[in-house]
Amino acid sequence: MAESALPRKRVIGFGDLFGRDAGGIVILIVLFGALTLASDQFLTADNMANLARQVAIFGIIAVGELLVILTAGIDLSVGSVLALAGCVTAELLTHGVPVPVAILVGLAAAVLAGLVNGSLVAYGALPPFIVTLGMLGIARGVVLVFTDANTIQPLPDAFGDIANGTTLGVPNLLWLFVAVVVVTAVVLRRTVFGRYIYAIGSNPESARLAGVPVKRVLVAVYAISGFLAGVGGVLFTSRLNAGIPTAGTGYELNAIAACVIGGASLFGAKGGAFGAAAGALIVATLNNGGNLLAINAFYLQIIIGLLILVAVFFDQWQGRLRSRRGVT
Repeated sequence: MAESALPRKRVIGFGDLFGRDAGGIVILIVLFGALTLASDQFLTADNMANLARQVAIFGIIAVGELLVILTAGIDLSVGSVLALAGCVTAELLTHGVPVPVAILVGLAAAVLAGLVNGSLVAYGALPPFIVTLGMLGIARGVVLVFTDANTIQPLPDAFGDIANGTTLGVPNLLWLFVAVVVVTAVVLRRTVFGRYIYAIGSNPESARLAGVPVKRVLVAVYAISGFLAGVGGVLFTSRLNAGIPTAGTGYELNAIAACVIGGASLFGAKGGAFGAAAGALIVATLNNGGNLLAINAFYLQIIIGLLILVAVFFDQWQGRLRSRRGVT
């Protein structure tokens, strides 16, 4: 048999392993290398621990945001829901409620907000942008009312140890972040629920005709986004050991930025958990490196904005190329 007739072994590349996530991971590696060369302080143990704590909270929120974006939706309420969960937990703790119970009630409040969002989007057929924009105001208003816009403290030391402690020398926040990313990646890639999410983001009507319970999946996705925002709120409050009514302001934009920079498409059905995590790390690393190099924070906002525009441009450009080639 001629050598040319033999099947050639296909070399598995980086992009094959991570798909659309690969771009964000490559940018992150380049960014880490550049900052390592630019600052002797960057790759120190203390700075890496600080970076891990910075990225973990809004990275967890970004993963929840990703699930909504994959369905071609948006969740603008995650920052306010973060504050809601954190302040509910803190308020209960100041009244002597045990730490586990207070955390569960705080998370329940966040899930309830997510369920309301999902129900209005799925069963009320309302635009996700409008629904979650409304919830952004409602959740923030509720927090400001019951806290009277005052910081809630002091909180038990045991609660503060959750976010500020370490396990095997690694910050607890990083362990939690990694766990959320890995579980979400497995769900998206290996479960029926994950395939349903991508199907809805690709074409909800086709998904419905194929037997996908579109409305129930949408409600579940927004509830999970609320839950992860609640987790972020509990961890944020634990890290500061105080309930901050204004916590999470602007986090929704950072979460969306992390997803887009990490390869997610705002039109749905494209993106992954590792990409969202890489995007969150890119945003956090830019801020961390900027502080070490004494770069004006306003310039960093410009850079992050440009990264979003470039990511969206390349997503559209690749889509047009695939359309010309007849590839879906």
